[in-house]
Amino acid sequence: MADVRVTYDRQANAAYVYFTDPQAPVKVARCYPCDPAAVDGMINLDFDEQGRLVGIEVLAASSKLPKRLLDAAERLDKEQP
Repeated sequence: MADVRVTYDRQANAAYVYFTDPQAPVKVARCYPCDPAAVDGMINLDFDEQGRLVGIEVLAASSKLPKRLLDAAERLDKEQP
């Protein structure tokens, strides 16, 4: 499986899943917000200029993503797990 970078801010309860090389700058050209009622939350899909999915923003992440993924994520908040 390919490596993906995941960041998590526990205080904001927000996570971001990157599908691009962390060292390569990527410009998000379009953001598609998923229907909050359909996904029972806020999930945004980010696309580059060529229409490729480059990342996913997940709000209320603790209720949407597996705990093991959030535990392994790079922490953006000051609080330790």
